[in-house]
Amino acid sequence: MVSLTSLVSSCVMWFLATVLPCVALVSARHALLSRSLSKLTLSGPASLPTDATPPLNPALASFSVETAFFEGLIGNQSYPNKFSQNLFENLKERTGVSAEVRIGGITADSTFWDPNQEAALYNFIDDKGALRNTTLGPQFWNCVKLLPEGTKIVMTLNLGSSNYTGTLDMAEAAWMGLGSPQISRFELGNEPDHYNPKFDPQTYTAIWEPWTTNISKALSIDYPEFQIGATVENPPQPHNTPQADAQLDCVSALAAGANDGHTVATCSEHTYQYSVCNPSSAAGATLANLVNHTRLAEYLDLWQPRIHRVRAQLGPDAFVIGEFNSVSCSGRANVSDTFGQAIWLLDTILYAASINVSRMYVHQGAHAHYNLWSTVGNLNGPIQVFPSYSAYLFVTEAIGYSNSLRLSNIFPGRQANGSSVTTAGGDPSAGQISVYGFWDENSANSYDYPTKLALLNLELYSQTDTYPRPDTTVDISAYLPKNTREVTVKWLIAPGSDVVSASLTTWAGQTFASSVAEGNIVEEKVSNGQVVVKASSAALVYWSVA
Repeated sequence: MVSLTSLVSSCVMWFLATVLPCVALVSARHALLSRSLSKLTLSGPASLPTDATPPLNPALASFSVETAFFEGLIGNQSYPNKFSQNLFENLKERTGVSAEVRIGGITADSTFWDPNQEAALYNFIDDKGALRNTTLGPQFWNCVKLLPEGTKIVMTLNLGSSNYTGTLDMAEAAWMGLGSPQISRFELGNEPDHYNPKFDPQTYTAIWEPWTTNISKALSIDYPEFQIGATVENPPQPHNTPQADAQLDCVSALAAGANDGHTVATCSEHTYQYSVCNPSSAAGATLANLVNHTRLAEYLDLWQPRIHRVRAQLGPDAFVIGEFNSVSCSGRANVSDTFGQAIWLLDTILYAASINVSRMYVHQGAHAHYNLWSTVGNLNGPIQVFPSYSAYLFVTEAIGYSNSLRLSNIFPGRQANGSSVTTAGGDPSAGQISVYGFWDENSANSYDYPTKLALLNLELYSQTDTYPRPDTTVDISAYLPKNTREVTVKWLIAPGSDVVSASLTTWAGQTFASSVAEGNIVEEKVSNGQVVVKASSAALVYWSVA
């Protein structure tokens, strides 16, 4: 028989263990919603900021494609992949300039040239299913020519195999097969800071400098044609210590004499904000961590000292992020394949540009969750476009046909040291809102007012959430020319940040799930200077320039 005291005690314990946590969760969720910034007034000034970038490179949003899987992406002359061709062409249509394509990645260091091979590309896979090496033949260059006309190529050569003759053979074949107009740069090795045995700046330079000098002479190239670095380790902090100087990167290699032969045109480093390469790092690779301006800006700010030093030595267009994505080791399901990643990708590209990264090459691998699209049905799903492709539509349309567009992150803006304003430093949106201005040097009043604004709301909203979708009203009045009474808004939006379907993702009212635009273009007219930006969405705002 159960006593009354025991029964009451059990009921109390049940309430504490079951009901109270639910109440706490609801309360916490309500508190989170109540902290959403309901209104943001941009105060100006509207004039071109002193930290504005040089004119943006029209190929700001570019691609890195794993060498071994390049043919699978673009096809070959007998079977061109129209799906991929359409998706590349969509981007070129918006700027008049093709996105650059880097052919590289980890498989570049096990790729060889065979002038007698009939197949464009052959992957040797062992009896355990592991890819051991890749061989290219003369038909490979015809595959490359399936990209939109005028596409510039960064060709990664094999450094990891330590075979200079084989590397020279590949460089000569590429130079003959594509020609100097199409090859933007050669790159020697992929992520050499992860080689075994490990390179330091001196041992890397001891190979890199004579190889690039001799290849340039063999091809009769009398100008800088190589991209240095392609390293992947994050910059250590603090950055001005002997330990930091000992890390292999663009700056330390240049200091060691890598450009003594005057072969360096650009510097490339790789960024992956999160990783699932091991269990300890995988825990942090969540959508909530990824889609936040403060976190992505703090991460990219680690590279600012290197960017400054490289630009001072090689020129304003010299620092690129030659391979990047959200989560290394092929991404993470329900994170890297979502609309949330599209918003992250958009903010990442625009913020990187604002700190003078010239071009960003989003990496595309085999069956990777982070791909912008998939051309082969696999365990991760069928042939499809992913929501993140829409971010590239936004970026290319924002740049348009202008070669004189300059950019600045006007909210949350910069601290005195040049890094992003954080939540602790005064960002009232806690990393949920990011605003960029575009000033066109060739427009009327070019230094007085921007011609476009990008408004991003990174607050997460799931398609399964049952509460009303939060929004933030952004007052842009201070940035509008005095006689501008109406602006046009194009929206990047989906039902929620967790959406994984391109058919539910729209850019300016159109979907691109079939690889071409479907539906009519939808634009919104706003006449009061107040743009209401829903959670997990972005707006491109522009107006007529007299």
